[in-house]
Amino acid sequence: MFLLGRSLLVTALAALAAAAHAAPESAQALRERHAQLAAQMEQSPFQRPLVVQSSDGGNALSGSVDAVMPQPFALAREHLQQPGALCEILMLQVNTKQCVVNGQELVVHIGRKNDQPLEDAYRVAFNLKPLASTDDYMSLRLGADSGPFSTRDFRIQLQAIPLDGGKRTYLHLGYSYGMGMAAKLAMQGYFATAGAGKVGFTRTGGDAYIGGMRGAIERNTMRYYLAIEAYLASLAAPAPQQRAQRLERWFSATEQYARQLHEVERGEYLAMKQREFRRLGA
Repeated sequence: MFLLGRSLLVTALAALAAAAHAAPESAQALRERHAQLAAQMEQSPFQRPLVVQSSDGGNALSGSVDAVMPQPFALAREHLQQPGALCEILMLQVNTKQCVVNGQELVVHIGRKNDQPLEDAYRVAFNLKPLASTDDYMSLRLGADSGPFSTRDFRIQLQAIPLDGGKRTYLHLGYSYGMGMAAKLAMQGYFATAGAGKVGFTRTGGDAYIGGMRGAIERNTMRYYLAIEAYLASLAAPAPQQRAQRLERWFSATEQYARQLHEVERGEYLAMKQREFRRLGA
């Protein structure tokens, strides 16, 4: 039972994490960041123009993903600022059991990778804070002061600028959170046991990849990016078909990186998510 608690803690930490890596705070700063990362994105091993980064500061962990998306900036800006759209994106994750919008607050329940009663999941309430929304820059932040065990200061930040006259979008997703001693001990125990073989995307030499908490952050960063990608791509479909397309797109995209991201089989995932969305509707 304690192993399960540690596993859920790691999931909650990585899945709920937010805004890090000296996030750019203006359109100009984001353009400069894009210029610095453009070559890496063009040579990305992810079959997408994308860069994943992470860092471990001891008492704080952070990560980021930078990507060029094919959707127009106006479309991305319009939808990524909507609390309902953000909940739809969060709900694509295997471990997100529920997300409910309450004004500018997103109440999220995080749990296991299979069916689970809501009362057994971790509840974290995020406040949505729009920071900027212009024709050339979007910025918003989700924040929660505390989480399970001794975690704190969760921050999720989304920033975007237009590329190619607005035909494409450059997106920066950042996250960070702080940890107390209980969280550290639980995570150390998890990575010494059930999570020992899990890896991220940063290569440490040859075919070896980084593990531990940085590996967990990188896995969940990629999952979040793929959820945003799936959500925006689904908007081209008729409204009644969009949710089903998002689920299919997200799962298929994660399976492209099965070594890092595979958790459940497609049928199990789709059936679980359909039940969770029905429960959310009820």
